[in-house]
Amino acid sequence: MLHYIKKLIEQGEHQQLDFKFEISDAKKIARSLVAFANTDGGRLLVGVKDNGAITGVRSDEEVYMIGTAAHLYCKPEVQFTAQNHLVDGKVVVECVVEPSKQKPHFAPDKDNQWTAYIRVKDENMAANNVMLQVWEKLNQPEGVYLKYTDAEQMLLAYLEHHGRVSFIKASRIAKTSKNKTETLLANLIALGLIEPVVEDHKFQYQLKSKGNFTF
Repeated sequence: MLHYIKKLIEQGEHQQLDFKFEISDAKKIARSLVAFANTDGGRLLVGVKDNGAITGVRSDEEVYMIGTAAHLYCKPEVQFTAQNHLVDGKVVVECVVEPSKQKPHFAPDKDNQWTAYIRVKDENMAANNVMLQVWEKLNQPEGVYLKYTDAEQMLLAYLEHHGRVSFIKASRIAKTSKNKTETLLANLIALGLIEPVVEDHKFQYQLKSKGNFTF
């Protein structure tokens, strides 16, 4: 029977699976933990190269570094579970992160600026201001209030006929300023009417459809 870890590795890296040869930078690992927590959860396999080759970890230091990353470099702290697996005589650490109810989580970027990351396919990328507003609205106990104006009507009508829209295009269609466009999109996302999609590291927006990931 094929080992559980080998079955995971066969999938290759994707939105809910990340490989790490080793952990030498706690801040970098924190970005992966935050991205999983802010999106739809995932698994981090330590002791596995990007090409799927199993190298194993050298010591318990790897698990300690994950804990350090979660505690010191994730705000708020990201909860995870870790388990060692013996595969072909080598130890692979499986770190599991569930989708968080405390979104957004932040981790230091390369310039040590606290940044909210999301997981898109097999990459971690910074969330934009629209997503930050979405999380803020979803955390409000009073819920989300939307005043249905011509701006919302024009944007939704455009999406129904054209599929997707960029932020700049949405601003032009709705005839709203940058700040108001961010709020407009955030409201529609928080209410489940539209959803963000990312292509070529750029955010676009489309009508909500079943089966796509949510932040």
